[in-house]
Amino acid sequence: MLLLTKAIFAIMIGFLSSVVLGLFMLPILKKLHVGQKISVFVGSAHRKKEGTPTMGGLIFIIPTIVATLGLIITDKISYTSNLGIVLLVFIGYACIGFMDDFLSIRKGNNEGLTSYQKMFMQVLIAIGFFYIYMRSGGQTAWVVGTLHIDLEFGWLYGLAILFILVGASNAVNLTDGLDGLAGGLSAIAFIAFSLISLSVGFEDIGIFSLILTGSLLGFLIYNTHPAKVFMGDTGSLALGAVMGAIAILTHRELTLLVVALVFVIETLSVILQIFWVQVFHRKLFLMTPLHHHFEKLGWSESDIVKLFWVVGLILSMAGIIFGVWV
Repeated sequence: MLLLTKAIFAIMIGFLSSVVLGLFMLPILKKLHVGQKISVFVGSAHRKKEGTPTMGGLIFIIPTIVATLGLIITDKISYTSNLGIVLLVFIGYACIGFMDDFLSIRKGNNEGLTSYQKMFMQVLIAIGFFYIYMRSGGQTAWVVGTLHIDLEFGWLYGLAILFILVGASNAVNLTDGLDGLAGGLSAIAFIAFSLISLSVGFEDIGIFSLILTGSLLGFLIYNTHPAKVFMGDTGSLALGAVMGAIAILTHRELTLLVVALVFVIETLSVILQIFWVQVFHRKLFLMTPLHHHFEKLGWSESDIVKLFWVVGLILSMAGIIFGVWV
C-alpha cells in the first residue's frame, strides 16, 4: 500500500508541477522569441507552425528533476548509484539538446550543433555512465534467464551503453515531428518501465519514471494539437537517452526494443529511405520519418498521432509482460 501511495503521489506531483510551470514558462518563451524554425521540406500545414515556442522540454525536465531531488532529500526514496546515473543521463542529454536548440534559434535555422559535436558530448556522458556503473558493481553481462542467454561483455559493455543511449535519444528526436506524438509515446513507454522497475525491485527508478510520466502528461496539455509549445531537442534527446539508461540499469535491453518499437520503426524508415535512394535511386516512402509518409497519404495529424499512440500502448503492454517475465 505504501508503494502504491508513492506511485500515485509521484505521478500527481509530476503532473501538477509541469502544468503550473507551463503556465509561467509559455509567456516567457514567447517573450524571448524562441520560435521553432520549420523545415522547408515539410508540408504547408507544418509551415503554419513557424514561430511556435520550442525548448518546451524544460516544462517536464525541471519538475522531474526537482521532484526527484525533493523525494530524496525528504527520504521518500533512497538515493542509489542507479538513480544518480539516471539523473546524470537525463540532465546531460537535456543540456546537449538545449545547446542545439539555442544555437538553432540564434542562427535562425534548424542547424544547431554539428553531428560531430553532438556525438562527442554523447560519448562523454556514456563514458561517465559506464564509469559510475562499473564503480558501483554494475553487471556487464547480458542475461535473459527464460531464453538461457548469459553473455559476458566486460568493458565492451561500454559500447553497448553508448549504442543504446545514442540510438534511443536520436530515435525519440526523429519521432518528434507531430504535435503530441513523441510526448505521448514517451509517457506510455515510461509507464511501462515504471511498472517493470517496481516489479523487479528497482523502486528508485520506478518512482523516477512515474514522476517523469506525470510531467509528460502535464506537458501534453500544451503540446497536443494544436501545439502551443514544442519540446525541442532539449526534451527529445533527454527522453530517449533516459529511456535507454533505464532499460540498461534494470537489465531490460530487449524489453526496450518492444516498448520503444514505434521509435525504432520511425528510425528504420529514415535509414531505409537513405539506403533505397542510394541503391535504387528512388524513394521507398513518400517522406520520412514514417509519420510524414502517412501525412503524404492524406491522413490528418491527429489521426496519425492517435494511431501511433494506440500501437505504442499495445507494445508497452506486451513489454510489461515480457519485461517482468524475463
